[in-house]
Amino acid sequence: MSEILAAVRDRAVEIWKKEDILGQSVRVVTGPLSVEQAIGDPGGGDFPIQKGKEKLMEAGVGDARGQAFTDDFGTHSATLGEIAQLPLDSNFNRAVFVAAFNAAMRSIGQSENTVHCRDNGPHDCAAQLPDYIRKTYGKPRITHVGFQPAMIESVGREFELRVLDLDPDNIGQTRRGVLVEGPEAAAEAIEWAELLMVTGTTLANATIDNFIDAEGRGVTGAPVLFYGTTIAAACDLMGWDRFCPMSS
Repeated sequence: MSEILAAVRDRAVEIWKKEDILGQSVRVVTGPLSVEQAIGDPGGGDFPIQKGKEKLMEAGVGDARGQAFTDDFGTHSATLGEIAQLPLDSNFNRAVFVAAFNAAMRSIGQSENTVHCRDNGPHDCAAQLPDYIRKTYGKPRITHVGFQPAMIESVGREFELRVLDLDPDNIGQTRRGVLVEGPEAAAEAIEWAELLMVTGTTLANATIDNFIDAEGRGVTGAPVLFYGTTIAAACDLMGWDRFCPMSS
């Protein structure tokens, strides 16, 4: 089990106890959104959700919504207390917990920007990214973890960039001008990087421990910048840096 996700859950449950929402019958319904519901039409056709490799799970707590990308999707309904007890031993259970976690933290005002942007949002987001990196991190060598095509194209124009992904359809291929590398290259690519830019989906698929420790340090000492809505509440709770300006 991911030690990082377990640490996040422990902190979250303590907050839920203090807020007296853990034992309440809270509406938490998760279900995979269609491409149109999740991101609209960002164009391109090569976003993972457009290819059917991942879907966006959405949870509702009161009027608050939270999401998590996952490759193991379905529907689930339970109280927040029951979801807090789920074993974090599968991508499905982790996605259910993370989506509910995002919604719950938003419902009590401790997180925001937990809903994915739509239509041209991914491209507008990517256009802002190089400037954010320059202002925050300078001119680092970047290893980008996860396949977000608009970001890869935008960052690759201005920075030395390597891309790691788990999708065998991408590995070994040049996408958006950058060679996509697989797990066999991960250790060397992480060591090479002066900045790790990591998809928040790593929280839900239990690979986050490969990149960061519970104190927020990159495993090689390089800073870590997360992106996406899946990791919204975790970043707010743990003090990790996240870039997701077009989410709502």
